[in-house]
Amino acid sequence: MTAVATAPAERGTMPTGRVRPGEIWRIVRLLAVNPTIFFGIPWMILGGAWVITMLIALILRASGISDAEDGFRYSWAVLSPQWYLVVVGVQAVAYTLSFALGFGSTRRDYWLGMSLMFLFVSTEMAVAIATLVQVEIATDGWFIGAGMFDALWYGQSGWWFDFFTTFSLQLFVLFVGAGITTVYMRWRMRGMMTLLFSVLAVVLVFVATVMLTGSGPELASWLATIGIGGVFGIVLALAVVSGLAGYFVVRRATPR
Repeated sequence: MTAVATAPAERGTMPTGRVRPGEIWRIVRLLAVNPTIFFGIPWMILGGAWVITMLIALILRASGISDAEDGFRYSWAVLSPQWYLVVVGVQAVAYTLSFALGFGSTRRDYWLGMSLMFLFVSTEMAVAIATLVQVEIATDGWFIGAGMFDALWYGQSGWWFDFFTTFSLQLFVLFVGAGITTVYMRWRMRGMMTLLFSVLAVVLVFVATVMLTGSGPELASWLATIGIGGVFGIVLALAVVSGLAGYFVVRRATPR
């Protein structure tokens, strides 16, 4: 009995609250086994959108349409990788959690390592896109008046603002994807349906409250007051909430 009591706990199962940097970094390396998923395909999508934008600009110029440049500011092409990154967040948990646990990592190690990977991806994308916005502005739309990165809110408040908004959005979509997957692993389809209808209920209650109380102008005024930076501050806060919620759910998730 003494031998059993004093035997070291199995790796990854010992009840410790300490952070294990080596194990966390091992999760990062596991997720980066196929770097194309995180660092390749998003840029293939963005590069494809850029090529299409350039071709459209050249066609418009060849057709003699000279006042089309302003229309590029309303292009959503710069956000084209976001939909894929939601799927990346889903796949990150669905395909690697059980593998990591099988090799002795704890759920804490896994979630911290995955969060670190998400920070890497969000930072890399934010730095690159914020820089490309400035390049596009400096070259007057790649010398042909075609704007893809300098669109929507980009290019209006400087490099750091573009970095912050992109970083917040990237982190949000990744953690939302990962968080949704943990809900499925914990409660299966019942949990997914509950989550879906809960979100729909919150949205409907919010819309109904705004319409029935006539507070639409006040809401618009408040959004105008906090500005785009404030909106993305809320997005970043939601990313943090999603990350924390996902961590608490994954502690009891049962991957199969």
